[in-house]
Amino acid sequence: MAAPGETLNCEDFAMFQEVLKAMRTIDDRIVHALNTTVPTVSFSGKVDATQTCKQLYESLIEAHQSRDKAIKSCIAQTSEVVGHLREARGKDNENLTLLKELRKEQTKLKLMQSELNVEEVVNDRSLKIFTERCRIHYTPPKGK
Repeated sequence: MAAPGETLNCEDFAMFQEVLKAMRTIDDRIVHALNTTVPTVSFSGKVDATQTCKQLYESLIEAHQSRDKAIKSCIAQTSEVVGHLREARGKDNENLTLLKELRKEQTKLKLMQSELNVEEVVNDRSLKIFTERCRIHYTPPKGK
């Protein structure tokens, strides 16, 4: 997983996606994590499945929240840039360089907003897999 304190580079969309990809490692490896930590019936006495599932759930939720916060922060930052560019375009409607920059930032903003949808799908998938494997051992608190 990416360093917890790692900030997303909101200026470069390719880097933004790379950091998100690294931050999604826990979700990408959820099946492996569950297979290696949650015991089967024959090994159930050797591992505390309740504690293991609880720790995994907390890690998942923490990862989901940090990614959500990072994506929304970049969306806010890019929205602000788009707002300033719109203001500038209103004052200088003939400037083609300004218009190109505005279009570029608007496209980046739309791509970042679509990452929120991707995030929702990734989170739902991970939580579904978690629930299937850990429902016997651990029930997450409501409201999360």
